[in-house]
Amino acid sequence: MTIMYSIVAPIFNELENLPELYRRVLHAMSDMHGNWELVLVDDGSNDGSTEAILALAKQDKRVRPVIFARNFGHQVAITAGWDYARGDAVVIIDADLQDPPELIPELIWKWREGFQVVYAVRAEREGETWFKRLTASLFYRIIYRITDVKIPVDTGDFRLMDRKVVDVLKTMGERHRFPRGMSAWVGFRQVGVPYRREARHAGVTKYPFRKMLKLALNAITAFSYFPLQLATYFGFLSAGLAALAIPVVIVMRLVGSQFFEGQATTLIAVLFLGGVQLISLGVLGEYLGRVYDEAKGRPLYIVSRGPEE
Repeated sequence: MTIMYSIVAPIFNELENLPELYRRVLHAMSDMHGNWELVLVDDGSNDGSTEAILALAKQDKRVRPVIFARNFGHQVAITAGWDYARGDAVVIIDADLQDPPELIPELIWKWREGFQVVYAVRAEREGETWFKRLTASLFYRIIYRITDVKIPVDTGDFRLMDRKVVDVLKTMGERHRFPRGMSAWVGFRQVGVPYRREARHAGVTKYPFRKMLKLALNAITAFSYFPLQLATYFGFLSAGLAALAIPVVIVMRLVGSQFFEGQATTLIAVLFLGGVQLISLGVLGEYLGRVYDEAKGRPLYIVSRGPEE
């Protein structure tokens, strides 16, 4: 039986990187026994990437284009990639070449050893600011501690997944997606492979701080109830402080202290409790909004042109 490998790359305005991505994937897969395909998911590009993808598909039948009707987001593009992938093993890789295609054979060898999820661990990170490295490090360690699912630290979406894993992931229909968490949640045999993450080959990052913050919020709300529990902890803390403050105020008033006279103390207490309540409502709103999105049942993405068209 001939093995099929699928390499999935989400594309959003990566015109400068596409030729090099194709060349390096072609070189990396040249010594691999079996067939392979490169699934390029165009996430509503407007810089000519769509035309470049279609040209590559015409040049090489192993390139399979999936063209979105509009921009649906990086995580959804990954989802479409594994939906359309036909391989026995599916590799997710970014198109900016920060994740080197040359590592794919090593991921495949680990898969052949029997591991069903092989994720790439960022041992070194080039071309990133100290702020991004710091916030990324904090994010991975916080989510590792507050979730029941142990998502490996310092890992991105660059990974290989067995067909069994992909088939399970395809049944998970949540709208606010965090693929690296989803692939950790399903279980199976998993192992990490360290690598040096390179600087972006060309173009600009598609993940500014605002999008990183949104991704972090999706990850936390998708895999943890900790923010809801935090609101409860704040409530108990406020009630405890109030319970302690009542006898203190009574005693101070009885001994004639002027410390608690006036409205300043009352205003501070009201503002503190109001802030706690508003934060708690905001957290509840985030979870409720996600329930609302799920209830609408809209498709995750719309394809204007698929691989067979």
